[in-house]
Amino acid sequence: MKLIFSMLCKHFFLFCAGILFLAGEAACDLFQPALMSHIVDDGVKQGNPHIILFFGLFMLATAAVGAACAVMRSILSATASQLVAKELRSLLYRKIQTFSFANMDRFPPAALLTRMTNDVTQIQRFINGLMRILVKAPFTCIGAVFMIVTRTPQLTPVLVGILSGCIVLTIANMVYGFPRYQRMQQCLDRLNRVSQQFLNNIRVVKAFGREKEEEDRFGSSADALAQAGIQAQHISAAVTPMIHLIVNLGIIALFLLSRNESPNHVGRIMASVTYLTQMTFSLNMVSSIFNTMARASASAARIQEILTEQPAMKSPWNPLPVSLDQKEQIEFQDVTFFYPGAESAVLHHISFSIGPGLTGIIGPTGSGKSTLARLLPRFYDPESGHIFIGGVDAREQNPSALRQMVGFVPQQAAIFSGTIRENLLWGNPDASEEAIQKAAQMACADRFIEALPEKYDTRLGQGGVNLSGGQKQRLCIARAFLRQPRLFILDDCTSALDAATEAAVLNNLTSYGKQGIVILISQRVPAVMGAGQILCLEKGQLCGQGTHQELLKHCEVYQEIYHSQIGDDVHG
Repeated sequence: MKLIFSMLCKHFFLFCAGILFLAGEAACDLFQPALMSHIVDDGVKQGNPHIILFFGLFMLATAAVGAACAVMRSILSATASQLVAKELRSLLYRKIQTFSFANMDRFPPAALLTRMTNDVTQIQRFINGLMRILVKAPFTCIGAVFMIVTRTPQLTPVLVGILSGCIVLTIANMVYGFPRYQRMQQCLDRLNRVSQQFLNNIRVVKAFGREKEEEDRFGSSADALAQAGIQAQHISAAVTPMIHLIVNLGIIALFLLSRNESPNHVGRIMASVTYLTQMTFSLNMVSSIFNTMARASASAARIQEILTEQPAMKSPWNPLPVSLDQKEQIEFQDVTFFYPGAESAVLHHISFSIGPGLTGIIGPTGSGKSTLARLLPRFYDPESGHIFIGGVDAREQNPSALRQMVGFVPQQAAIFSGTIRENLLWGNPDASEEAIQKAAQMACADRFIEALPEKYDTRLGQGGVNLSGGQKQRLCIARAFLRQPRLFILDDCTSALDAATEAAVLNNLTSYGKQGIVILISQRVPAVMGAGQILCLEKGQLCGQGTHQELLKHCEVYQEIYHSQIGDDVHG
């Protein structure tokens, strides 16, 4: 809850103004039964029409002022809650931007999405209710108690009993409800995760005919969420009727205690009943807002978990300048790496150096090729050992500055909604039209782009649904070319290209290697055999380094890969 109140403090004057209008609204509500009492006792009973008219107009004016205060309070509470929600989402978004890959491994996208949407909405509802109910309810309740005690003091024992019972029920509601609402949010996380996985892989699901299994998996998650919701509502469903029962018993006690009252005090008894009703309504409001508070507390704790998460990778206090000229190298010294939470290392004591030009990295599936590529732009830091880029330890460099000189093309083609031009400009927002077209030519993407009716202004669907796999890969390569990086990393991103297009792209990469370091990761020998040097990995260890011909002679793993892909003659 500390997070919620710290956000409210930023809108202190807005909150205070809302409370002032709320106090006016509550005061007007409390005046109504007293005015009604005068109308009945002094007007109706005495047959005095002037009293009836005077206090009737007074009631009307009081109701109008109360309505105006309610409107202003509603506007201010809605504004405050919307502003807090907006700031929370912005805080979360900025915080997530600072996360490294290790942080993202801990908080999957579905969990982050739930926090930015549902959890923030729960807090928004609570703040709106806080200004609308939680402040008004005690004010009204205390005012009603005061009016009853001063007008009918014989009802004090009844009030003590009612208030004691209602307070016990409200506390029980909070204690019981909080952990169950927390469990409910966790179940919602799981449901979002299952839904996201299904939607992201719907083509695979349909291709394998696994709709029934996915439906069962979703149903299981939905059932868990429903059960958690039912459990969370159990006590709150019982609290409200019990509060009504207690107050109704109080009203019966009021009539019993008032049986000897003078007939001229009927209005006073009616006012006391109305005040008891107002008190009941206030206690019900408090009970309902505590349900919302239990949800908001659970959501605030989950949001706080993100906001207090320390980025796994930080820039050093005095980062050293990043430089990769045509003479400098990348060097791995005894590098070992574990993924967060993993029991075994993915890379074991890797040591090598890479100079300008095209370097190929090859190895069986799971050998650590992609992991090695992720260490170079400092997506992760190694568990032990050192990575030197341009002679400087990567840990001593600012990750953002380092990535400015890196062009990274991942295995999974990342295409954003927008035009082809907008997608390419992600590589360099200030690039000229000539540079865009040159980058497309280097990636052999200009051929299919020019064939499109809108050419570079063709709009792409989310994930590039209106492109083939090879077209998506070429756009991603073109985007990296547009960046003009000093370090160009391609992680098995030519797998969907036909042989002729792949050969043309590899030829352009070889030419580009004359002005920087190009690292090409692949599982296929033809893709890397033309590289100046090749690193061969197996089970996270470097088992060979050299040219294609050198590895054919001395590296058994490379020979096996070559034999499985090319043929029996390993010396071909």
